[in-house]
Amino acid sequence: MEAHFGDIITTRVMIEEILGWNISHELCIVIISALPIAELRVGLPVAINLFHMPWYKAFCLATTGNLLPVPILLLFLDPLSRAVCHVKAGQKLVDWVFRHTMKRGASIERYEKIGLALFVAIPLPVTGAWTGCIAAFLLGLKLRYSFLSILVGVIVAGAIVTSLCLLGWLGAAIAGSALSTVVILSWRRT
Repeated sequence: MEAHFGDIITTRVMIEEILGWNISHELCIVIISALPIAELRVGLPVAINLFHMPWYKAFCLATTGNLLPVPILLLFLDPLSRAVCHVKAGQKLVDWVFRHTMKRGASIERYEKIGLALFVAIPLPVTGAWTGCIAAFLLGLKLRYSFLSILVGVIVAGAIVTSLCLLGWLGAAIAGSALSTVVILSWRRT
């Protein structure tokens, strides 16, 4: 639990720093949404509730930002993890991240594409696109399916968080249920 609290504090400090930069609100949202832990779960509320952007603009910017690191992670996670493991502290970090991801990977492993999409779609810390990329890598999922599943998961998470920002908990529950059903039905057809 302490590691999560420290991650949240670090992320908050990073976001406060970004908000202090002399850049456009749009670029702030893309950068915040690309950050691990924060992702669009923080980017959307900042855009909608702090910057008062229209929801559709906020959704597009946050989704784009959240998806920016995905292809890079999926393509380069293996060589990156090997390089970082040459340093003792890096090895410990990689081991912790992989161990933490694998604890949550049982449903992903069982349901593969659907499991990965739903895992990424849950709008909670440590269940987003970054962790989804790590899980896809660890489970050896194909790049194409991994990217599509993460894309769908990010869109569903974005819809849930947008609904939550606009309509409160009821709207988020309705959006989450409807979109999760659509995801499951669409993946069952493939």
